[in-house]
Amino acid sequence: MLNSLYEKAIAKRGFFHDIDSDTNVESQLDYNWFNRFIDESTDDFSIAAGDGSFNKKKFLTSNFCAVGAESIIYDGEIKKIDDSDIFEIPNVSFLDELLSNYMAIFELKCALRALKEYDVDYYMFDGSILGDLQNAYPRGASLPSKIRDNLDDVLLNEFERRLSLRKFGLVFPEIRDSLKLMDLPKSDDFNKTEEFNLQLASIEKIILLREILNHRRKIISISKTSSDNELFHWNIPDIAFLDKFTKKQGISVIKYRQVFSRAAFPFYNDFFKGLTFTVFYVRLQDNKNVLKVELPYKASKEEVFRIIEKINVLSVQGYPYLLNKAHNDVVITDRNMKELLKIAKIYETTNREVMSW
Repeated sequence: MLNSLYEKAIAKRGFFHDIDSDTNVESQLDYNWFNRFIDESTDDFSIAAGDGSFNKKKFLTSNFCAVGAESIIYDGEIKKIDDSDIFEIPNVSFLDELLSNYMAIFELKCALRALKEYDVDYYMFDGSILGDLQNAYPRGASLPSKIRDNLDDVLLNEFERRLSLRKFGLVFPEIRDSLKLMDLPKSDDFNKTEEFNLQLASIEKIILLREILNHRRKIISISKTSSDNELFHWNIPDIAFLDKFTKKQGISVIKYRQVFSRAAFPFYNDFFKGLTFTVFYVRLQDNKNVLKVELPYKASKEEVFRIIEKINVLSVQGYPYLLNKAHNDVVITDRNMKELLKIAKIYETTNREVMSW
């Protein structure tokens, strides 16, 4: 079989089409990208960054899942905050979406602690908060009627009250049980239980996002990848276009964007719809990757340059050191999963053993 795949690969060599050679790239870049020396800020400030991770081990009847997040603070010395948990989750089609929501909750709670307990001047997120708001609610499961009928101020106030008391972990399971939001006993229908959990976790995440965005002038979102093509309108992402056709330090034209008008939020709709995001691309060092940066407020050109110079102070090889360290620290490898299973004394067949018969 492999030989036939090799033959097909040869036959399809070059089928990932590049930009046409007769495209006038320079004209595309003239008003969208500016080579510019990027200095390092001499201001005195504190800064933090965070990231999250999850991994899972599939068994015949369920999944062993580990989720975690970490924030690293630098205010003259390195300090760390982390949050994590282990879950047993049945085999559901939306498992990755569920774990992604759990991870986001842990990330946001670590970020809030950095902002409140350490009073950092800036906090860097890995990824896109605007993207999170564009797809704020689950795609993998429908909204249970019991939750839909209870999306009111009572539920919102209960979330806010418990979140003010609990700085760690997930609070929605307590709310689900105390407000009797389940239509049936949890043991009767595993799939329905996880649908409830997915929806409630999404609500908890949105409430935390709103609290984070109350500190929006301290928030910086940074992405190494992005599918957006609103700058050049090519069939490849803007970030890939810039990576290919620019090499020097520089910055793109600054754009202002808002959450999609069709995105609806059961809570804080006016708050989220009223946000303006400042979006731009930057290369901090010659010949290194282009980064996409989002600020969740309308920043002037002067403010953008000041932010870039602050990011550049603690950047190594064109990427923020704290973000890179948080990512490396928090990743949960397959080897880690084996160790966790051994410590937890969990042994069950995965049905893969037959592959070696």
